[in-house]
Amino acid sequence: MNKKTNEDRKAIVELENVKKIYKLGNVDVYAIKGISLKIYDGEFLAIVGKSGSGKSTCLNLIGCLDKPTSGRIKVLGKDISQFSENEIAKIRGKTIGFVFQMFNLIPTLNTIENIMLPMIFQGVKKEERMKKVKEIIKLVGLENRMLHKPNELSGGERQRVAIARALVNEPKIILADEPTGNLDSKSGKVIIDLLIKINKERGTTLVVVTHDIELASLAERIIKLEDGRIVEEKIRR
Repeated sequence: MNKKTNEDRKAIVELENVKKIYKLGNVDVYAIKGISLKIYDGEFLAIVGKSGSGKSTCLNLIGCLDKPTSGRIKVLGKDISQFSENEIAKIRGKTIGFVFQMFNLIPTLNTIENIMLPMIFQGVKKEERMKKVKEIIKLVGLENRMLHKPNELSGGERQRVAIARALVNEPKIILADEPTGNLDSKSGKVIIDLLIKINKERGTTLVVVTHDIELASLAERIIKLEDGRIVEEKIRR
């Protein structure tokens, strides 16, 4: 079977002339200066650029963690600009999984409990939660770490817990902000291989903000940001 190109896919997130301006006292800081971008179902997109280029702000906008100052963002064809915070939170919970550089795990919870949290927020029944968590733990290879708390895990293991947590509600898209940034090269490769496996085998859209040249080079499409604008786009066949 031939691999789908973006011409054959549906856009699941669309940014239309999106701008983001932050106020610092009396000064306007233009973090994003008019980005238009479509993210397609099942693709692997890398967003690269120097520090301060707007990468993380762009990811927050894609993930509906932040609202644009102007422009439109559509998720699954729905313009979220008129949505309430509760409506946006529901879309995030069901559509988007997040993986952060600092893992963002709850230190008092063990692996199972950390992974289960998003399902609790979505009102999933306990029996279904346990069944799903066990499946996801097996996928990320943490069967022997189920009852361990974050301080009992290596950096790579903590990131695998974070990826499992992002996957547990079966989101359409995973957004990963520097997922290998706090890891050694060996652990980083394990995380890269796991993210690519999820993208290829599950068809989950993967968007990664990264300084990791190896990770970016594996993406189907690479977007380079500079001073809040897209300055380059590369498509790998």
